[in-house]
Parts: sequence; structure tokens; C-alpha cells
Amino acid sequence: MATPTMFSSLRRRISPSLEAFLAPSQVNESTILQTLTICSKELVLSFSDTFVPCHRKNFQSLIRKIDIFVSLFEHFNDLGSGCFFFTAILCFKEMYVMLSRTKMLLDYCSQSSRLWLLLQNSTISTHFLDLNKDILTFLDVFPCEEIELCQDVKELMELLKKQLKREKLFIDQHDEAMRVQLYNFLHEFEVGGIPDKAELQMFFVEGLGIRDEKSCRSEIEFLEELIYNHENDVEPTSSVIKGAVALTRYCSFLIFGFGGDDDTMCLENCKKERKGVASQETMETLGTVPKDFCCPISLDLMQDPVIVSTGHTYDRYSITQWMEEGNYSCPQTGQMLAHTRIVPNIALRRLISEWCIAHGISFDPIETGDQSTGTISVALPTRAVIEVNRATAKILVEQLSCGSDGAKIIAAHELRLLAKTRRESRVCIAQAGAIPLLQRLLSSPNPAAQENAVTAILNLSLYEDNKSLIVEEPGCLSLIVEVLRFGHTEESRENAAATLFSLSVVHDYKKRITDENGAISALAELLKEGTQRGKKDAVTALFNLSTHMDNCSRMIEAGAITALVDAMETEGVAEEALGVLGMLVRQPIGAQAVNKEERAVPRLIKMMRHGTSRGKENAVSAILELCRNGGPSIIQKVAKVPAFSSLLHILLYTGTKRARRKAASLARVCQKYEAVALPYGLWGVGYTFSSNSSANLGSSFTSDVSVSMSISVPVLWG
Repeated sequence: MATPTMFSSLRRRISPSLEAFLAPSQVNESTILQTLTICSKELVLSFSDTFVPCHRKNFQSLIRKIDIFVSLFEHFNDLGSGCFFFTAILCFKEMYVMLSRTKMLLDYCSQSSRLWLLLQNSTISTHFLDLNKDILTFLDVFPCEEIELCQDVKELMELLKKQLKREKLFIDQHDEAMRVQLYNFLHEFEVGGIPDKAELQMFFVEGLGIRDEKSCRSEIEFLEELIYNHENDVEPTSSVIKGAVALTRYCSFLIFGFGGDDDTMCLENCKKERKGVASQETMETLGTVPKDFCCPISLDLMQDPVIVSTGHTYDRYSITQWMEEGNYSCPQTGQMLAHTRIVPNIALRRLISEWCIAHGISFDPIETGDQSTGTISVALPTRAVIEVNRATAKILVEQLSCGSDGAKIIAAHELRLLAKTRRESRVCIAQAGAIPLLQRLLSSPNPAAQENAVTAILNLSLYEDNKSLIVEEPGCLSLIVEVLRFGHTEESRENAAATLFSLSVVHDYKKRITDENGAISALAELLKEGTQRGKKDAVTALFNLSTHMDNCSRMIEAGAITALVDAMETEGVAEEALGVLGMLVRQPIGAQAVNKEERAVPRLIKMMRHGTSRGKENAVSAILELCRNGGPSIIQKVAKVPAFSSLLHILLYTGTKRARRKAASLARVCQKYEAVALPYGLWGVGYTFSSNSSANLGSSFTSDVSVSMSISVPVLWG
């Protein structure tokens, strides 16, 4: 008997009601017979002319059987009410359930991905056999002897019964041969070959009836949705399905091209909304992902957070790849790892799961292996998938080089999407020579071309080795800054800012970015006037650039201080802006510039009073650095703020461990200039100091001056 779980991958497309699995109750015999007659007729009318490329014989055979039941139910209706006993009514109700399941199976075969139907060839054939057995059971138990049926109806039922008894599992050998051919195509890629174009065309066009790019896109959307929602609950494994997706994408361009020279058609194709994975990964959603939920390496929402020996958390796939590349240090701190064992961060994974549920986002971390040992395996992309994507990237890059304007836009759009997936895709796209060609589109007058190009470069930059290819490409960095300043769309400007952030992860590039004409002023302007996501992109880029000591004066000249002070009043970026200011005031020139902003000190004090625990911590740290590097006048200015002494008292008692240290150190700095009178006992709340250890106290606090910030920008999909 078929179960509801067989249709789990279609629940977003088909939402069967409860009646699909429960027999109707409290209906008289007349109603149930009318319902059965209507349902069976609708099934025959709806599916008789439906083309299905797979399971065709099983599909048509089942419809013919239902057609026979149309005649039976019409005859039962003609008998009138009162002719059926309780046993017959029960049979009719069970038949209603069987018809509902039949409709679901026929819908499934007519609406599912054709590649998925091939991969499920044996399983779906078994479901057809199960329904045949259920029909036979109905005929066997139906009390014909209690009802005065005409002879031809009885003979019809007997003939159908005999046929069903001979029914065996039927697996269409043509479908099975195509399924094997699909695996052969993937195997050929896996061993380094490329299947013949004519064979691929015969398979997709003649075999599956996929005759255009639109059909390919529907196949990809279905399979991606299946992977995203049920990756750990599908057979065959998700790696095979990912291979089918990659192969379909490759054949979409190899066989059907890029829409010819019709630029309008190309633009329309780029605007099509992608379902499944892409529907969740919209800009608005990712713009609100808590930064602690994003992997510091990939910047993506973590699916399987794990802890390394230094205590930092990464997504399992990202840190595994990091180690496999021969790196044995913590990516965030540079500290050598004591060992390469990783431990699942179960608490964080639970928080991510709860957040995803609350925001309507599917979260299905891959959990296979021995949980008792803390080992969780992640499905890595197979060599076949990597090689198919490499071949796809080559085709797309060729179009970027010599295709029509519309084809170039589509190619950039597809590279943008392909680069969002895995490190391997970013590698093969860059190796195919995409970066110089994408650079040309940055100055395109076409908004779609520019937006796709800058976002593709952003996604490529997430792979460490690609950063140097982008920065060292002559003129590329300047054009990214130009898009940031004068981009045709808001999204282009935001993605340019995110690209600068990604590139500035490399210390040597921070100064080069800052030296680009208009880069800092454009980021400051985006921080002032941009959308919420734009403000986040801008402030995270500014933070990274502020960590280079030589950039302070340029950031001041470009007006970044004013924008950062204003941003401290903006929800969502206030703490990040505070972090940038905390970096800038470490230098005397930065402290003096912040002091010139009349609103700076009051807003820092306000953050001490109303900020989150981390906000209060960073605020007191920034004020401490401001006082240390700004001189006595700034200390006097800070100390004269109403209730400043009380705020220090509160932090000394209730702040985090680091906030208490900073508050005690700030109190000592103010005490030195006789600006604030604090009871001596409050200097070391939570600490043990001797009466003659003031020198040690000062040195211990002086060494701890860093502003703790953890900022991540998610990869921008499509």
C-alpha cells in the first residue's frame, strides 16, 4: 500500500487533504456512490491524454482500470438506494481512499521531474503494483452475492479480477535502460571524459521529451527543491541527484543554447524566479541572518556547525575543506590547532534550527554516521558533479567571450548562480577565465549585465585563491569601486560593497582598496543612505578596512567618521558601527576626529546604557581607547557626561568579564586625571588587587585593548 511519505518531495506542489488517507464518514450510500462516480470520471478525463515519458504503460493501464470502474459505479447508481448492505458501503468507502491515492500517484508521475521518475523507476513501479493489488482486494471482498447485479457487470468484474491476479511488477525496460544511461553519463564525466553531444541530445529530447531550456529549468528546480527539503531522506542519494542537476544544467546550454540573439528573451530568462533553494536564499532573508549563525569561512548559514580545538565554530564542510587543503591553523585566530578533531556544536545547531523554523526557512542538517562518537559525515560533491560543472563553466565563459549581448547576460547570471554552490565551482569558473570577462560587464550600460557580473565576482571572491585573481586583474578593483559609486541598481552597489568586504579579508588588499578613488566615501554614503542590507554591507566593509592601521587618515578624510556616528542610531548596524569607531580611536588622529563629532561621545555613552551585553562591552572599550589616545581634554569631556560615574558602577557590577575589566581600566584613567571619584573598592570588582599594585593594574588593562567584533556577510545568490 502506498503511503503519504512517498509524496514528501511534492508536498509544496501537491497538498492532499486528509480525505486522501481516511475513508469518509457519515455519508449515505447514495452520496458515496455519486462521489465515486464523479471521482473516477474526473480521473479518466484528466489523465487519458496526459503524456508521461516514464512509466507510460503502468500509467495507461491504471487509467483503463479506473475507466472500467466508471461503468461499475454508474450501474450501482442505477440500482438506487437501499440495495446495499453495510459490508458494501464499507467497500465503497475504501474504494474512495484508493481513488484518492490513485490521483496522487498519477499527479506525481505527470508533474514530477522526468529525471527523478527515472531514478525512482523501480520504486514507482512498485506503487502501481500496490494499487493494482488494492483494486483486486476490493473486487475480492465486494459482496456481489448480496446485490442483484446484471450478468454483464458480474462478468466484467470477474474479467478484471482475473487480469489483476495475473498482474506482476512491471518495470519498463526502456525506462530502465535510460536510467542506466543516466548513470553512464555521470560515470563518463567522473573518469574525465565528456559524453557525446548527440547521445545527450537523444537522451534528453527524444527519450525524456525535454525540448527547450524552460523544461530544463523546471527539471533543475524540482530536483533542487527535493535536495533542499529532503536531502537526508531520498534514495538514490543526494549526490546522484546533484549529478542529475549538474548534467541537466550543462545540457541546457549545450543543446538549447542561450536564446539566440533575442536580448529581450535573455533578459526575461534572467528575471525568472528560481524555486527551491534559491527561493529561500533571497537577499532580504540573508540580510537578516544572525552573524553568529554564519560560517566565518564560507559566510553561509551553517548547516552543520562544529567546534575546532581553539573553541571557534565553523560549518563542517568549510573547515573540513580548509584542513584538506593542508591548513592546520584556526582560520579566525591563526593559532595552530592542537588536533584536527571536530566536535558538533549541538547547542548552536539547535538555535539555528529554531531560527529557521521561526522565519519559515527549511533547515535539514545532514546527520549520518555514529552520533555516539560525535562523528557526522557531510555529503561532499562527487567528482562527476565537479567535472560536469567544469564543463558547464567552460560553455558559459565561451558565451561571455563571444556571445550576443543577451547571451552574455544569461551566462553571467548562470555563473553567478553556479558560483554560489561550492568551493569547487568557484575554482573551475575562475580557471575557465571568467574573471576578466566578467570585469568587462562591470562597465556595461545594461543594469542586468552589471548586476550579474558584480555578484558573480562577489561569489567567486569567497574562494581564497580567487581574491588575488580579482585584485591583480588590471582595472578590476577600480571597476568594482565604480559600481559601488555609480551602479545602475541598488543591488549592484550593495554587492560591490560586499565584494570589497570579501577582498579585504586579505590584509595586503586593505590598503589597496582604501587607496582606490572614492571607495571609502562611497561606503560611507551607502551606510548613510542605503537599504538595511546595504548599510550592513557598507559597515562590514568599513570594519575590515579599519583594521589596517595605515587606513585611518584616509577614512577620516573620506567622511567615514560622521557616517559611523550617525549609524550608531540605526537599528541593525549600531554595534558594527561602534566596532569600526573602536578600531579608529586606537590612533590619536582617529581619537581627535571622533572627538570633533559632537554626537560621538553622547552616543557612545548611550550605548553603554542601552546596548546589548556586547554593545556595552564594545562601547566602554571604545571610550577607553578614546580617552587613552585623545588626551586630557577628551577625558574631561567624557567624565562630565551626566551619570557617567553611575554607568561605570553598573558595568563594574553587572557587565561581562571583559566589560568589567574595561570599565575598571577606564575608571583608573579618569581617576588619574581626577575626573571621576570612584570608591577604591570598585576598581577591582571581581578581581583581587593589592593596595600597592596600581602599576600592575594599569599594565594589565593596557594590554587588553581590542574591540571584539565578529562580522560576516553571506554569499549573495540570485
